[in-house]
Amino acid sequence: MHSFDILVLGDINVDLILGPQARPVFGQVETLVDDAELTVGGSGAIFAMGAAKLGLCVAQCGVVGDDSFGRFLLASLHSRGVETRGVVIDPSAKTGLSVHLRADSDRAILTYLGTIDSLSAERIAEDLPAQARHLHISSYFLQHKLRAGLPHLLRRARAAGTTVSLDTNWDPSERWDHGLPEVLALVDVFLPNEQEALAITGCADIESALEALAATVPTVVVKQGAAGASCRQGARRYYDPGFAMPTVVDTTGAGDSFNAGFLYGVLHNWEIPGALALACACGAASTQAVGGTAAQPDLAQAKGLIRRRDEADATAAMLQ
Repeated sequence: MHSFDILVLGDINVDLILGPQARPVFGQVETLVDDAELTVGGSGAIFAMGAAKLGLCVAQCGVVGDDSFGRFLLASLHSRGVETRGVVIDPSAKTGLSVHLRADSDRAILTYLGTIDSLSAERIAEDLPAQARHLHISSYFLQHKLRAGLPHLLRRARAAGTTVSLDTNWDPSERWDHGLPEVLALVDVFLPNEQEALAITGCADIESALEALAATVPTVVVKQGAAGASCRQGARRYYDPGFAMPTVVDTTGAGDSFNAGFLYGVLHNWEIPGALALACACGAASTQAVGGTAAQPDLAQAKGLIRRRDEADATAAMLQ
C-alpha cells in the first residue's frame, strides 16, 4: 500500500521576483521597481505544490537551511498539503535563492545555490521512495550531489512498483550528460522542453528528438511553450496546441505546473490526449500571476479551461 501518489526529489528555494521593469544600473545608482514578490521557487517545490493543488497526495524531498527562507518554504509547502518529512533542515547551510529581474518579456536571474544542490541519495530515507506510486525528479543538472546515487535509488523504487518521471531543466554547463543516459534508461516519463530535448539529443528538430528519446523512454513529452506540447509513446505521436491566454503575467514555473497536470492524468489512467490537454491547461493557467505557484489551478479550474477551449473550437468549426 502506497502512502503517497508522488514523491518529489528536487530543488527547493525562494524566488525574489522584481519588476515588471527591473533594470539595474551599476555605479551605486538606486533604481526603484514597481513590484516585488517573495515566492516559492525551485522546480521540485513548484511541481509539488501544483500536483497537490490538483488533488494528488504529494511528499517532497530536498534540503533547506535553518533560516527564515527555509521556514517560509516549509510553511508554503504545508499550506498546500505537501508532506515535508523528507525535507532535510541543514543548520550549516543557507537556503538557496534566485533573484528574478523582469523587464518587458525577458528576465535576468541571479541564483545563489545554497542548499539547492544539497540533496543526496544518502539524505533520503531508505524506505521513502517505495512508499510512493510515482517518483518525480526535477532539475537533474542542478542536483550535483544526487546524481551519483540516483540509479541505485531508482532501481530500488522500480523494484517496489514505483514509476519514475524526470525533468532535467537547463544544464548550466551545457554538457547535457552527467550520467543522464543511465538514468533515462530507468525513467518511465521524460518531460524536457524543446530546447532541452534538442540539446540532449543533438537533433536539429523536435520530430527527430522525440524519436531518439522514445528509443529509451516509454513516454516522452516535449513542452513547446505557447505552441503547446508533443508526446511520443513508441511509434505513436500526440500533439496539443496549448491555450492562448489573453495576457501572460509571468512564465516562472509554467513547465513544472505542466508536469503536474500531465502526471495527474497518467496516474489516473487517462488517455494521452486528455493528459496533454490537462498539462497545457495547468501550464497556461500558472502564467496568470507573478511567481510559479500563485495561479496554479485546481482540477476544476483546469478542466474549465479545457471545456471553454473545446466549446470555442466547436463553435469555430460550425461557422466554417
